[in-house]
Amino acid sequence: MKDKITRRDFIKSAVGAVVAINSFSAIKTEANNEKFDLAVVKSSSPETGTIKAIEIMGGIGNYIKSGDVVIIKPNMAFPNPPIWGSTTNPEVVIAVVKLCLDAGAKSIIIADHPMARPDQCLQRTGIAEACKNLGSDKVKVSMQIEQRAYTEVRLEKAKALEKTEVLKLLLKADVFINIPVAKSHSATSVSFGIKNLMGLIWDRAYLHQNIDLHQGIADLCTFIKPSLIVMDGTNALITKGPEGPGTTIKPNAIIVGTDQVSVDSYTLSLSSWNGRSLSPSDIRHISLANEMKMGEMNLDKLNIKKIEI
Repeated sequence: MKDKITRRDFIKSAVGAVVAINSFSAIKTEANNEKFDLAVVKSSSPETGTIKAIEIMGGIGNYIKSGDVVIIKPNMAFPNPPIWGSTTNPEVVIAVVKLCLDAGAKSIIIADHPMARPDQCLQRTGIAEACKNLGSDKVKVSMQIEQRAYTEVRLEKAKALEKTEVLKLLLKADVFINIPVAKSHSATSVSFGIKNLMGLIWDRAYLHQNIDLHQGIADLCTFIKPSLIVMDGTNALITKGPEGPGTTIKPNAIIVGTDQVSVDSYTLSLSSWNGRSLSPSDIRHISLANEMKMGEMNLDKLNIKKIEI
């Protein structure tokens, strides 16, 4: 990843007025100089919610410029439909892709390292078909299943995962956008944005078998740093994750930010997970990343904009 992947200065943006519902506040009609750490939008339309949340965070132009190569990492590791909540909703992915195209991205590569047969994952998640329907030769969906697609890097700030093989395409990209789905997980309680980074490395088994799993996941944050995180909370798999099928609810939420720890911490508040109400301190990879100063898990310290449309 190039240096330009790091968080950029916030750009002022005018945001259209919308009516708030329940405890969600309305966006002002005038240009707003306020900077937000997180944008949380609840909408029955995943595309509308995604576009509005990114708009609140300054717009896609705050993160992408014309000519950029963009890597997008959804969760499409399982051959399941999005309604199960174990894979990222294609409507969320497509909303981001369209914004990237509008911003003048040179190419957009949607990549993952699947846990099942790539062809089945591409078909059943619906992401490949949705991208094909865009009709743009700038957009490519790619399952990274060969080791030669990865290269070894050293994680200088890591505590357990000193080195790993990372997707080469990620290292060459100008912008990395993480689009995880909100779901439970049998080994880590939840699988959100930070956990989604494991789909960008070759040897995931090493983290499970050779080191403390949570520390290894937190260590990934020291090297893989998204320009933007778009959390898909439209369908949330709250039991029997990461694959399902299990209990799925519909928070209809999109959470956008640049801090992986903050996005994951807020996502916990969408539901109970495997029957437990969890705080960020209950999830070790989140709290470890916070301790390593990879982000902020204390939501009281954040300026969060919440709306419902």
